[in-house]
Amino acid sequence: KSHEELLVPPTPCHARTNVMFLKTHKTASSTVLNIMFRFAERYNLTVALPADQLFHLGYPRTFVAQFVEGFETIGQNYNIMCNHLRFNPLEVKKVMAANTFYFSILRNPISLLESSYIYYKDNVPAFRSSKNVNDFLESPTKYYHPADYRENIYARNIMWFDFGYDNNAEDNTNYTQAVLEEIEQNFHLILIADYFDESMILLKHTLCWDLDDVIYFKLNSRSQDTVQTLTPESKEQIKAWCSLDWKLYLHFNQSFWRRIEESIGLEALEKEVDHLRTRQKELMETCLSEQEAVRKDHIKNKALLPFQSGAADILGYNIKQDLDDTTLRTCQKMVIPELQYMSYLYAVQHPHKKRKDLGLPLLWTSLQEK
Repeated sequence: KSHEELLVPPTPCHARTNVMFLKTHKTASSTVLNIMFRFAERYNLTVALPADQLFHLGYPRTFVAQFVEGFETIGQNYNIMCNHLRFNPLEVKKVMAANTFYFSILRNPISLLESSYIYYKDNVPAFRSSKNVNDFLESPTKYYHPADYRENIYARNIMWFDFGYDNNAEDNTNYTQAVLEEIEQNFHLILIADYFDESMILLKHTLCWDLDDVIYFKLNSRSQDTVQTLTPESKEQIKAWCSLDWKLYLHFNQSFWRRIEESIGLEALEKEVDHLRTRQKELMETCLSEQEAVRKDHIKNKALLPFQSGAADILGYNIKQDLDDTTLRTCQKMVIPELQYMSYLYAVQHPHKKRKDLGLPLLWTSLQEK
């Protein structure tokens, strides 16, 4: 027999449908959440949604299973979990199946801190009392008081906090090493927001999803004019001030690229990223009246208005008129902000419960429109 015939064809893999995404703050995670919600709808999966009038899974309190709507009756039968929570593996395991895939996303702490500063300027005492981000970073301890640690979580090592650890802990090697190892044990994959498209390709491969499952329009981004320029001193200062996050980022950025080289290879990755971007561009041309995100006061349909925060102008999208129903529905799902999408899924999954009060018009008033 010829050599070729002995080669076994690769086994087609099956899409993983039990998935937990730890949604971290200011890390492009709203875009990932939208991908997760659309996937859940495609496969008719049960999502672990915030109970009653909660908009997230108890954050910033440490997660407990009771924060999930229906936990008492549904038990360990949720497929997807992706709303904001502060990670607590034992409680999450009560909600999610044993074979669940766990992943999260990190971002370079330098751009992360500047983003947090603008977004949480009004809520965080340490930010509120400083003039601008560079002023804050010149002497963070002048503005950051331990007594306010609850309100100040966004001002220091926010990713460390989201993973369930003390964001004011002393940075010593034994401690950080232990935490990094624990995160590696709890999570199968950590993506990097700074390489978002590459992250989506790695996710698609790892979960055996289709390209269309990871196509996205960037959600919850802000207008460029609200971005503050960090001085070189500030950038260095962030590495020291948020040294736990910095170590976290460096460690998983390294393992991210190692994973890509082992599983996909850089050449194939580049081709797939191009493919993703081409498909994304096609969809944008199909769906959007402008080929880009627009400022909040230019969003025509108020049901598609994203939650606004701090000094940031959070951008959204306008969908073309005259699309056929199927296309319209696809396009709406690409751009619907997370609170609206979450409350819609909540109404579908828990029809007898009181609707979440968003104070916004509903995109789909009746569930029959689906």
